[in-house]
Amino acid sequence: MPPTPRCSPSRSRRRAVRRSPRLRRYNRADGQSLVEFSLVLTPLFLLLLGIIQFGFIFNTYVTVTNAAREAARIGTIYVYDRSASNVVNDATRNDEIKDALLASLNGLSKTAPNFTNGTSWSSATSGTTTTYTNGDISITYSLPSGVTANDPRVGYRVTVKATYHQDLVIPLVANLLPRDAGGRLPLAGEVTMVIN
Repeated sequence: MPPTPRCSPSRSRRRAVRRSPRLRRYNRADGQSLVEFSLVLTPLFLLLLGIIQFGFIFNTYVTVTNAAREAARIGTIYVYDRSASNVVNDATRNDEIKDALLASLNGLSKTAPNFTNGTSWSSATSGTTTTYTNGDISITYSLPSGVTANDPRVGYRVTVKATYHQDLVIPLVANLLPRDAGGRLPLAGEVTMVIN
């Protein structure tokens, strides 16, 4: 085994000082890697923000669609009151549909400007189709061919449509998507079921 060289104490101290991380000198490669990192970080950050925005949009779309489905289901199982008129029964069924829809919106805002609704319904009839509208809620009763018209609307198709106006928090993504007059993305959930 060869003998190990001995260093003087002052020489080993100088090596320790040179290897100290605080006293390390930076070279051009360190600066270059910092520039490259900043060039890569910017697009990755924008991509991350886009993913977050589309996550909000997808969550809202799924929530509104599920709320419309629950509301349509409530409309199909409504028990017709024979002692009341058709107008009263339709108004009661519509109110139950609206209440189920609002209850199913979960964490979404149920107030303007994101979602509007009121206490009164406006109606429009075209042939065998009647549509009731209340803000961003639309309920349509249509009579399919082969089904006889009846007061309880058994066999009718009820379509519940709810439109939610999603805030767009990432300006770059907002410029790429269609927006309403308030600068929000309208997301509609629409479900059709047959009344039992």
